[in-house]
Amino acid sequence: MKCPYCENTDTKVIDSRPTEDGRAIRRRRECERCGRRFTTYEKVEESIIMVVKKDGRREAFDRSKMMNGIIKACEKRPVAMDDIEKIVGEIERGLNNLMEKEVKSSFIGELIMDKLKDVDQVAYVRFASVYRQFTDVNTFISEIEKLMGKK
Repeated sequence: MKCPYCENTDTKVIDSRPTEDGRAIRRRRECERCGRRFTTYEKVEESIIMVVKKDGRREAFDRSKMMNGIIKACEKRPVAMDDIEKIVGEIERGLNNLMEKEVKSSFIGELIMDKLKDVDQVAYVRFASVYRQFTDVNTFISEIEKLMGKK
């Protein structure tokens, strides 16, 4: 592994521990030349999943894009980052387990909403309002009534 500071190729592993529920390994390394430390991650390379958008465009699945959308919905809510990372990890694993090369964005959106509904109902409604493009107050009320009916 090349040192990001001096580009020396002689580095040693100081610490190794599993992350992401054992699906990745975090390694703390130290450069033999400059002595600086840095972190690397090792994980299985997943096959690329293409997301089919509403307008027919296709783009590669982007974990960080999904994470940012969920973080935005959970802003100022009592939802821990661990819970958000768990949601993202579960959805990503589920998509990889489908063994499909293409997945509709609407399918991913529904998966996110199902997970958010159990974690925080306000975050769920926030996400749904953007995802389903709520246009007026009545749409909000309708969604909240559906949510209340499921209790």
